[in-house]
Amino acid sequence: MKPSSSSPTSAPLLAFGAHPDDIEFGVGGIVARETQAGRPAQFIVCSRGEAGTNGTPAQRVREAEAAAKLLGASVQFLELDGDAHLEVRNAHALALARIIRAVRPTMVLAPSTEPNQHPDHWRLGLLVRDATRLARYGNVAELKQLTPHAVSQLFFYAVSPSATPGNVSPVIIDISPAPVLEAWKAAMEAHASQLRTRNYVELQLTRARTHGLDAGVGHAQLLYPNDPLVFHSLSDISRGARRH
Repeated sequence: MKPSSSSPTSAPLLAFGAHPDDIEFGVGGIVARETQAGRPAQFIVCSRGEAGTNGTPAQRVREAEAAAKLLGASVQFLELDGDAHLEVRNAHALALARIIRAVRPTMVLAPSTEPNQHPDHWRLGLLVRDATRLARYGNVAELKQLTPHAVSQLFFYAVSPSATPGNVSPVIIDISPAPVLEAWKAAMEAHASQLRTRNYVELQLTRARTHGLDAGVGHAQLLYPNDPLVFHSLSDISRGARRH
């Protein structure tokens, strides 16, 4: 993992997922939009999906590697407690903070902390939130071998509708360009083992279409900021979802 340069567009996007398909299904369109604009992306997957109903761990790793490549991202697997066993531990937050210091991203993506979803999702969201803070503290003994790093923003994503935060206004990202949608759809389809019992591709495309219609674009995905966004001026703001 290489640290970023000073250019905003070349500073890497770092995305965390609890399972091999979370990032692709939850935020893959946004990743494709960023990488196609020239931003590198790094995925950190915190299990091999070994507790899932469909697919072996080896198969799911292969699928995740293929999907990341289709999105223009690299992927690394991190061994924590295993699928369906993730616990919120300071040691895990430190391990994630170590990755943040190594990659040095400007933006970090993580599953939302809403509890009404797979427990690994919201627990990982809490761990990433803690890790972004630990990564910037200069005298954390376990992290001293790496230079402290402060991310510009932590965004949460909702893998499923039930994971949507109820008290945070989303940031809407237009993912309408055909190359973006094609890359995202292909990346989701790469997780063939997970499509045996439910058509998650159609589900996520429909969600994106609904979000897009609400915002006056073709397709969109939502991000939920951990902290209020800061703009240098009003000219930095594109527009609101509702056209008055």
